[in-house]
Amino acid sequence: MAVLMVALLAVLGLCFFTTALLRWNELRYRKKGLPPGTMGWPVFGETTEFLKLGPNFMKNQRARYGSFFKSHILGCPTVVSMDTELNRYILMSETKGLVPGYPQSMLDILGKCNIAAVHGSTHKYMRGALLSLISPTMIRQQILPKIDEFMRSHLSNWDHQVIDIQQKTKEMAFLSALKQIAGIESTKIAQGFMPEFFKLVLGTLSLPIDLPGTNYRNGLQARKNIIEILRKLIEERRASQEKDEQDMLACLMRTEENKYKLNDEEIIDLIITLLYSGYETISATSMMAVKYLHDHPRALEELRIEHMGIRARKSPDEPINWEDYKSMKFTRAVILEASRLATIVNGVLRKTTRDMEINGYMIPKGWRIYVYTRDVNYDPYLYPDPFTFNPWRWMDRNLETRPHFLIFGGGMRQCPGKELGIAEISTFLHYFVTRYRWDEIGGDKLVKFPRVEAPNGFRIRVFSS
Repeated sequence: MAVLMVALLAVLGLCFFTTALLRWNELRYRKKGLPPGTMGWPVFGETTEFLKLGPNFMKNQRARYGSFFKSHILGCPTVVSMDTELNRYILMSETKGLVPGYPQSMLDILGKCNIAAVHGSTHKYMRGALLSLISPTMIRQQILPKIDEFMRSHLSNWDHQVIDIQQKTKEMAFLSALKQIAGIESTKIAQGFMPEFFKLVLGTLSLPIDLPGTNYRNGLQARKNIIEILRKLIEERRASQEKDEQDMLACLMRTEENKYKLNDEEIIDLIITLLYSGYETISATSMMAVKYLHDHPRALEELRIEHMGIRARKSPDEPINWEDYKSMKFTRAVILEASRLATIVNGVLRKTTRDMEINGYMIPKGWRIYVYTRDVNYDPYLYPDPFTFNPWRWMDRNLETRPHFLIFGGGMRQCPGKELGIAEISTFLHYFVTRYRWDEIGGDKLVKFPRVEAPNGFRIRVFSS
């Protein structure tokens, strides 16, 4: 009996303590003028609920507090905006007190010079350096031939194999980007680089708690290891004094010819940005395109006709060129529809640089604003029958120029690598659908928040076409 009483008192004490702790944390943020909402636990906030429940967490909070509410996610006090028109205003207001506000874990792991972390003149300069590497001219003349060569090799020998298409597209996105960056030396460094890069990616979306075994600690260590690999590569390039390399690293290191003169730290952070920014969008969109095409034979047949028509104009080993890529109208529609329906990007973060009024509320300096764009992709007024995979919707109307088109970000921060990413996925689909047919093994689960992924892999059985 005494033991039971002690256990009961312990439970009651724990309940009282947790209730008091939650209440105390709410009172900390009960400032006049803030929007309604809840803040969760000290330090952790509502991060667990946000990452676990995702869209349902957002819907529940909106039902309780409206489309503009406060929370505490990924280590930061945050205001969530789910209002379409307000989101457009926020994304266009970087010069009015709002700057990029990515989570501390992402800033620490990607580096202080990465394009998402800087703003003002520094952002303009770093963005200019990035765009000089991936402009349409560079894609047409230098990058597309490398992508084509890589895809031919990467998609070889898949016939009569059971493959994990998620793993294959992850490797594809990373290795193709590394080849564009480091050229022939990419083969030498890839084996040591790739596992560190995958740990870095996991760490960027985690609580910034620096303890052994956490994704954050692993991500920080992966960054150190990647910096060491890249520093060694840069030193070897300088020692060799070779002038004929035609990769992105060579362009960044040719300071006498380059308008954008970056130091080694800036070069390394820009390389990490290049790898990171395209990796998840390219790999996840490619995987989901394979999934949606399998489930919609009519769309697959139209895509295959488009690419067989391109191959009919070429010899068997002739690579695709810029004109071929620009003719892939239905392919582009498939990619945009896969990105919309899967919602590869759920939202954009901004940070206040001063106390500022938004939507009638006073948001303190240093708070994050999460522009939640996911629901726009499923708005039936913008996309009729929004939960149906329908690439033809992108053929009938010029949706890419509409104000609500936020698949690749918005405002001053629209993804600079949009065209490169589409070219990469288009080339992958070209060789995949002209060489192979496939069936799903079945039983593999897909999740779409916080990342689009198959936790246990996504297996398909591949046959020659």
